[in-house]
Amino acid sequence: MSEQQQPGAAAEEATGPIKVMVVDDHPMWRDAVARDLTEAGLDVVATAGDGEQAVRRAQAAAPDVLVLDLNLPLKPGVQVCKELVGANPALRVLVLSASGEHADVLEAVKSGATGYLLKSASTEELIDAVRRTAVGDAVFTPGLAGLVLGEYRRLASEPAPATPDEPKAPQLTERETEVLRLVAKGLSYKQIAERLVISHRTVQNHVQNTLGKLQLHNRVELVRYAIERGLDDE
Repeated sequence: MSEQQQPGAAAEEATGPIKVMVVDDHPMWRDAVARDLTEAGLDVVATAGDGEQAVRRAQAAAPDVLVLDLNLPLKPGVQVCKELVGANPALRVLVLSASGEHADVLEAVKSGATGYLLKSASTEELIDAVRRTAVGDAVFTPGLAGLVLGEYRRLASEPAPATPDEPKAPQLTERETEVLRLVAKGLSYKQIAERLVISHRTVQNHVQNTLGKLQLHNRVELVRYAIERGLDDE
């Protein structure tokens, strides 16, 4: 793959290699994934074979991206994800699982996962997914993205709990609103950049500014916010 085909490659050049941690209870699979990522120029800072070990080592190693299996001994992957993202909302979690069950996918996303890739993915797809996850893209095996977007819409259709004295919604710029609308439609940052004829970095900046203004932590929360306000239908 050329650099043009690898979202996040420019960011790596600017900030150094993406730090990745691989969590899987099968040693041969775990080692193979870690080796493939290392050979692709990513910095594998830690690995773990069970849920409790994963939490301890992730807190110490501070990876940018956690490549996480769901089926782990001692502590399930969704609990690992929930604990680590709760403690560090900037952490990106890419689930790499043998299960394509809808319930597993939705539970992973609700626990804070940024993306979900099946283990049937190629090495090239995995490397690309890790790079895209690092810059904030929501990466899903084809067919699963629509499922997750549908769940966002279902959640957004539920009445929100009443909050007294709810503060006035912060004002977004016209471009921030435009980017948010395309995020809600399920477009990747690369697709948004192409649609609006701006750079990938500019899209990232708009999303980060919007997250800050709305006091949200990740793309999952951002999409739900947008759908709640009907931006995906505009």
